[in-house]
Amino acid sequence: MLKIILIGIMLFYSTLIQAKSIVVLGDSISASYGFEAQHGWVAILAKQLQSSHPEYSVHNASISGDTTAGGLARLAQLLAQYQPEIVLLELGANDGLRGMSLKIMQQNLSAMIVQAKKSGAQALLLSMRIPSNYGKRYTDMFYNSYAKVAATNNIVVIPFILEDVALDKSQMQNDGLHPNAKAQPVIAKHIAPYLLPML
Repeated sequence: MLKIILIGIMLFYSTLIQAKSIVVLGDSISASYGFEAQHGWVAILAKQLQSSHPEYSVHNASISGDTTAGGLARLAQLLAQYQPEIVLLELGANDGLRGMSLKIMQQNLSAMIVQAKKSGAQALLLSMRIPSNYGKRYTDMFYNSYAKVAATNNIVVIPFILEDVALDKSQMQNDGLHPNAKAQPVIAKHIAPYLLPML
């Protein structure tokens, strides 16, 4: 009888330890486009947290090709399902690549941040860049959108998450847009210092 009670107590505390969650809402950069998900930066960070912060579980809700409009449409369901403590937003690149309105992109990102905050979650914004052939004016305005949205909503923004990757051909896939599996630990290492203080 005592053994059963002890097992019950252990299971109860095990449930408490796994009571917090993190949701990553992104596009192909976070969805491990071109290689197995287990090698992606999200999975690498999740594995690191298993040791340092075992009370957190990481849910990757990223979809290749997704836009800020798509993320906004999906966020409410994700917040209800996972009730996260933290939401990592890695969206916007596809808006930029398609030449969409940067004003609408910013509005969508802000709406997701507001929605996450209202649910009780913290939001962390991940910056992306688009290729220079889109013109310096547009590419600069695109990149600066992230800092603008972060300042407006009083949250932390991570500088370009492919900073040490994008210009290194050995870490990029043949399309020149997507990082390969080799780059994933570098991306995780870049993101971790911004995420860990939030835990």
